[in-house]
Amino acid sequence: MTEVTKRILVTGGTGLVGRAIEKVVADGEGRPDEEWIFVSSRDADLTSSSETRALFERHKPTHVIHLAAMVGGLFKNIRSNLDFWRTNIHINDNVLHSAYEFGVQKVVSCLSTCIFPDKTTYPIDETMIHNGPPHSSNFGYSYAKRMIDVQNRGYSEQHGRRFTAVIPTNVFGPHDNFNIEDGHVLPGLIHKVYLAKQSGSALTVWGTGKPRRQFIYSLDLARLFLWVLREYNEVEPIILSVGEEDEVSIREAAEAIAEAMEFRGELVFDTTKSDGQFKKTASNAKLRRYLPGFQFTPFRKAVKETCAWFNANYANARK
Repeated sequence: MTEVTKRILVTGGTGLVGRAIEKVVADGEGRPDEEWIFVSSRDADLTSSSETRALFERHKPTHVIHLAAMVGGLFKNIRSNLDFWRTNIHINDNVLHSAYEFGVQKVVSCLSTCIFPDKTTYPIDETMIHNGPPHSSNFGYSYAKRMIDVQNRGYSEQHGRRFTAVIPTNVFGPHDNFNIEDGHVLPGLIHKVYLAKQSGSALTVWGTGKPRRQFIYSLDLARLFLWVLREYNEVEPIILSVGEEDEVSIREAAEAIAEAMEFRGELVFDTTKSDGQFKKTASNAKLRRYLPGFQFTPFRKAVKETCAWFNANYANARK
């Protein structure tokens, strides 16, 4: 019988990425020497240093995947930049410092491409994170996430710890936040298409539909998280993304969802709504140097699977 030598604590374990990691582990990607512990805000308030310490005392992890965060779509960020800054700064400092104090061997935190400078050249890569201010619409969240990279370097230089971070592009999949007001663009569109189909009305897409995004399926991201946890030993972050050639416009994303949901109505673009950042094309060259053969799920297939999950779980997914 294989002895368990890794106790892996996943914060934000009931969210989009946490659920995807849990599924991938359960479906055969887990290893006999690993014990996986998925926790949520019900288990501890990570803005509280005492509750965070108690969580680490209770589970005594050797490794941590840090996903917990206050997150939201464009319009929620615009309304609440200060809240995003303060909440995420507290969460991140408490988790990273508890990991240090309890002797955790490795922490992999989750950043976002929105942390990159608004004014930049494309494609963006891992060396450009701190080259200028992020987009004004989500500066609170972006700066809080950037500080994880600063802390990781500090724990490495001062204490020799292997704390690192990944930077996914736009993640989507089962268990996403499908709230139309506060969710991200793709799950919000899925919910909108569902309602438009039910009511027989047109689908209204906020903005022009022209901004472009790289979307990564949550189950693909989960598989990459396991590789980072086990194999990636740099402190510097790594972008986890499909290639630049797989970028799609919001219009194309809406059309893919309409096709997957068999929606036959009209698409209307409300140009009075903000587009947010026009593009944030990311390079996955570093990832490809490590994993040249990694196979991403094709976008339309991933959209179809996500829409099927949403339809099957509508009562809970819409909350």
